[in-house]
Amino acid sequence: MHIPSITTTECHMTPLIATHATFALIATLAGALALFAGRQTAPILSLHRTAGLVFVLFMIGTAGTATFLRSSNALSWHGFSLVHLLIPLTALGLARAFWHLRHQNIAGHRRLMRIVYFGACVVAGLLTLAPNRLIGRWLWHTLSAI
Repeated sequence: MHIPSITTTECHMTPLIATHATFALIATLAGALALFAGRQTAPILSLHRTAGLVFVLFMIGTAGTATFLRSSNALSWHGFSLVHLLIPLTALGLARAFWHLRHQNIAGHRRLMRIVYFGACVVAGLLTLAPNRLIGRWLWHTLSAI
């Protein structure tokens, strides 16, 4: 598969995009740690809570910055593309997960946090690697030069 060469201006990362990407990366790492620590014994519970709090805060930051990112593809509506649907879904998922936690429904909390993590971090993260996205263009261009 031939990947067209791109110029430096096509890979310009604005402060907003850099902030969004940093928030998403931190949320992904913290979320993985929270999911792992949640399966452990009581002494690691504080690690689960701390990592979970970091995950939630950075997911809120990721969703918040995403509201200001606009798409210019043909399928977008006023700059919002299908991936922007993850913003309200993430917010609702996090809110509902904490509702479950408040009502001591640990299974419901666990299920929703896994869904939020998988959808907002894993799926959205993989979508950023598409050749028509900024990080995807940079990655595929870099790999093609090797």
